[in-house]
Amino acid sequence: MFSVFIVTFPFFALVLAGYIAARRRMLPLEAIPGLNGFVLFFALPCMLYRFGASTPIAQLLDPGVFFTWLVCALVIVAFTVAISLNSRIGWNDASFGALVAAFPNTGFMGVPLLVALLGPSAAGPIIVTIMVDMIITTSLCIALSRLDGADEHGMAVAAKNALKGMLRNPMPWAILLGALASAAGLALPGPVGKTVGLLADAASPVALFTIGAVLARSQMVAHSHRPHPSLLRDYLPVALIKLLVHPLLVLLLGATVVQAGLGLDRAALTVMVLIAALPSASNVSLLAERFDADNGRIARIILVSTAAAFFTFSAAVALLV
Repeated sequence: MFSVFIVTFPFFALVLAGYIAARRRMLPLEAIPGLNGFVLFFALPCMLYRFGASTPIAQLLDPGVFFTWLVCALVIVAFTVAISLNSRIGWNDASFGALVAAFPNTGFMGVPLLVALLGPSAAGPIIVTIMVDMIITTSLCIALSRLDGADEHGMAVAAKNALKGMLRNPMPWAILLGALASAAGLALPGPVGKTVGLLADAASPVALFTIGAVLARSQMVAHSHRPHPSLLRDYLPVALIKLLVHPLLVLLLGATVVQAGLGLDRAALTVMVLIAALPSASNVSLLAERFDADNGRIARIILVSTAAAFFTFSAAVALLV
């Protein structure tokens, strides 16, 4: 177990460093969008392109990983919405709570952490789950968030905006370009390849530092906009669903698929369970803010899951790896 902590500690320490820097204003809050933009539009796409280009195309088109992860995501979304809806939490807040329960922080944290733990072979399943969560899970939860009439323009406009957001997101395009390069056996010219490599190498430390800064800013902004804090029962169960129920569900369903011989590899299942054991995706707080959900609740779920994941994720690694 101690050897696992040695590997995971630097990743969570960088998140903590970013959180402290933002809380103490060593990093101006106005600078956080710039860091986020660097990771989202430059460093992380280069990392995903590099993984996609170096991963066999068969791993990037793995139907066993795709459908197993999708079914688990749909179950988690349905279950979280069902237990969250009450007189205080409508469809809008329940849907974004479901999104943080089903959407791990795969891009900013999972890619560097799991590749460091399991090697480059983990990249294939990681990329498949990212595509499912960014395209299907996120779109579903945004659509569900419109059911209580929180947006006067209705679901059609929300769906259109969600589609625009996906098309503008560089990560799926980077994965697609990497997959095409892998299928065609193409390599970038020397200087271009080195530039992409430098940006890809910068993705891990900057992304992890930015996670902490985004969490701190989300908490601070949400507190100023919503002076009445969320109740513990409104966010702690969702964090526990993310860290405990989600990986357990992936393990049980995945083991059933493996046992039935339906095209899921045991090594891929290990990667998927560890992805599910990651904390909630920090970018969901930005979506919640955009759609006027209770961002204070979402920020608390992300913060609790990120802090607790240092122990729960490390325990999952110790059990599975």
